[in-house]
Parts: sequence; C-alpha cells; structure tokens
Amino acid sequence: MNYIQIVTLFLIVSFLFFGTSCFLLPKMKFEFDRYGLPDKRRLVGGLQLLGSLGLIIGLLFTPVLILISSACLCILMLLGVIVRLKINDPWFAVLPALSYSFLSGFLFIRILEIL
Repeated sequence: MNYIQIVTLFLIVSFLFFGTSCFLLPKMKFEFDRYGLPDKRRLVGGLQLLGSLGLIIGLLFTPVLILISSACLCILMLLGVIVRLKINDPWFAVLPALSYSFLSGFLFIRILEIL
C-alpha cells in the first residue's frame, strides 16, 4: 500500500464519520447552530458523504474521481476554516479543518501529477 492509498483511506474513513455525524449527533446540531448555519448541517454532511463515496469509487476504479472528490473536499474544508475564523474560534479549533483541507489538497496534487 502506497502513501496515496493511505491518505485516501484516511480521508474516506474521516469523512464517512463526520458526514454521518452531521445527521446523527446532537453535538453537530449544536456546532452548526454555533456557526450560524443550522440549515447547512445536512448539506455539509451530505457533501462529506458524497466526497467519501467519490474517493471510494475512485480508489477502486478511476483516479479521476479521487481528483474531483479531493478538490471538492479541500474546498469544503477551506470554507469550514473560514467559518471558524469568522466566529473567532481559537486556532486549535480551526486546526482540524485546516489539516483536512491540506490533506485533501495534497491528495489532489499527487493525483494530478499521476494523471
């Protein structure tokens, strides 16, 4: 297993967890209320699940889907960083979204190099 597959699997598991959490966990409802985006919780969760599904299909069949999904997840996480900065969250609360954005962007660049 190479590092691209490891990063892809890590992102798949992470976004499956976070996407599902948006639908099931009361804590996520509270967080989206805190962000001032209560009506966007299901949309974000759905996009995370869709991105994860794209990574899975891309890993199994075609790297083009990994390219598209990683780009979309990178943008989604950058928007998460912006939201957290806008509500003045401390840096350690911004760090996870920033890290996932970098990881998704890293994956995008590596897949782009392969294609």
